[in-house]
Amino acid sequence: MTNERWRVVVTRRLPAPVEAALMATGVDAVFNPTDEPLDAAALGRTAREADLVVCTVSDRIPPAFFDPPIRARALVNFGVGVDHIPLALAREAGVIVTNTPDVLTDDTADLTMLLLLAAMRRASEGERELRDGRWVGWAPTHMLGARLTGKTLGIIGLGRIGTAVARRASRGFDMDVQYFARGEHTIEGVPLRRCATLEQLLESSDAVSVHVASTPDTRHMLGAREFALMRRDAVLVNTARGDIVDEAALIAALEAGTIAGAGLDVYTREPMVPPELVRLPQVTLLPHLGSATRETRVAMGERALANIVAIMAGREPPDRVA
Repeated sequence: MTNERWRVVVTRRLPAPVEAALMATGVDAVFNPTDEPLDAAALGRTAREADLVVCTVSDRIPPAFFDPPIRARALVNFGVGVDHIPLALAREAGVIVTNTPDVLTDDTADLTMLLLLAAMRRASEGERELRDGRWVGWAPTHMLGARLTGKTLGIIGLGRIGTAVARRASRGFDMDVQYFARGEHTIEGVPLRRCATLEQLLESSDAVSVHVASTPDTRHMLGAREFALMRRDAVLVNTARGDIVDEAALIAALEAGTIAGAGLDVYTREPMVPPELVRLPQVTLLPHLGSATRETRVAMGERALANIVAIMAGREPPDRVA
């Protein structure tokens, strides 16, 4: 590392061990005292005030960030997805972009299983009934859900997280796992069936779980046409990115009974959640908790720090995406 003192702006508060480790590197670290998301103007200013910016999924990096004069040499993203960063503009401006892969796989897969169970067994609906004082006691036909064990799970996208979900579903719940992805995949000890088309997967799954990245090609990948193909007793789970699902179409499908339920951890315009989704009893809603464990958030920080140290030393960062 050079003797140069880098100015590093961190857009959101990070776990205390991560902030301490960053300051121990000798950088001039600037933290966000309010922990409120920065607006576009404030994010744009960081490009002229910092040598390196640590950003998060809540930071929609504006195109103006890359307008000259620009001081920032790198954007270190605290998270895997980088759909909030204009990568093409970053490349043109010579700004390095990194992310934090691998370390959040297990926690996001665990949360996916939680949402699958909640959606199939109507857990959130039942909890609301109890908390509202509307539960009048056990009854043979009260709030019947569907069994998860032994059912068919359709996974859209079989990357790290999709693979981890497949293992949990197959080994833990004896589910038949099928997937739709660009290539052939194998998972040791997990029988897999590849669907040639998305339509085939939707028509033959009891539960569908989304695990693709947000790109122009995947935006609204699931809309009215796709929901109409699903079984009426099927559920949808999304722990990937909100804009992969057409929220208006999902709401219409749930209201019409086209599908039975949904479990969502991500939304198109976070933190805004459509009020129609909030009102629907058969939907489990979580506030983007996929990686929200102490262990993973610290591990994400360690991964980000490794990229920061490499960049400051003039080395290729281990997790460069642009």
